[in-house]
Amino acid sequence: MSASPTIRSFFDPRTWTVSYVVSDEAGGSAAVIDPVLDFDYKSGSTGTQSADAIVAYLQDQRLKVEWILETHAHADHLSAARYLQGRVGGRIAIGENIREVQATFRKLYNLERNFLPDGSQFDHLFHDGETFHVGRLEVKALLVPGHTPADMAYLVGDAVFVGDTLFMPDVGSARADFPGGDARILYRSMRRLLELPPSTRMFVCHDYPPQGREPKWETTVAQQRASNVHVRDGISEDEFVAMRQARDATLEVPTLILPSIQVNVRAGQLPPADDNGVAYLRIPLNALGKGKRT
Repeated sequence: MSASPTIRSFFDPRTWTVSYVVSDEAGGSAAVIDPVLDFDYKSGSTGTQSADAIVAYLQDQRLKVEWILETHAHADHLSAARYLQGRVGGRIAIGENIREVQATFRKLYNLERNFLPDGSQFDHLFHDGETFHVGRLEVKALLVPGHTPADMAYLVGDAVFVGDTLFMPDVGSARADFPGGDARILYRSMRRLLELPPSTRMFVCHDYPPQGREPKWETTVAQQRASNVHVRDGISEDEFVAMRQARDATLEVPTLILPSIQVNVRAGQLPPADDNGVAYLRIPLNALGKGKRT
């Protein structure tokens, strides 16, 4: 059996994102999951305060980073994977279906010709069920599409990191109306995760707490099965699909979707600079339908 992981969370209140350091402290090895690159939309400036907090923790604990793991190409924050790799090393990895996401958004952004939707921007692409190690820790990559085609969860001992597939029980589930998303597939992915042992600790990538509750990001499979407002035991696939599609029709487009995805499909690398030495983010006009936002 895999050793039990040590887990340290880092919450970014600007994007409601939780990043994690998962470590085998006895062996001094670690993986970073879903790191955030700070981005100020008004000024177009990036920053590394969030990522530097992770670096400081890694250095304080004398941890060697073996992996920088993305659960998917996020639409709500820019990834700091490439920046972290430059500071602390590690291989940047994501699910192999990122190729499908890259192909879709290459067309939307009309990206440069040498951008290939083949996943080569990442150091490794996981297939469903693939196992790898962080020190003594065995990690299993689980394909959980539906929110996007490329969503992965990472199972480490008694803990699973589910990205945007599931939220806290009182918040429910991720939207399924992004390109390549599918509410029916999402339901099946969530039920796959809920078939893990009831005591499995579940760590989410975001929390959007209802009024009066502080942000949280850890729950259990048992708690999700008992009380998740969208997918608790007893809610059928058809019921979920009807709810999810109706709800998604009311949601606005995420504020950072256009800046973030063109960075995140590059494994956190900013776009190449123009001949004046400045890198630019592309904002396609009138290309996302209704112009809704979340």
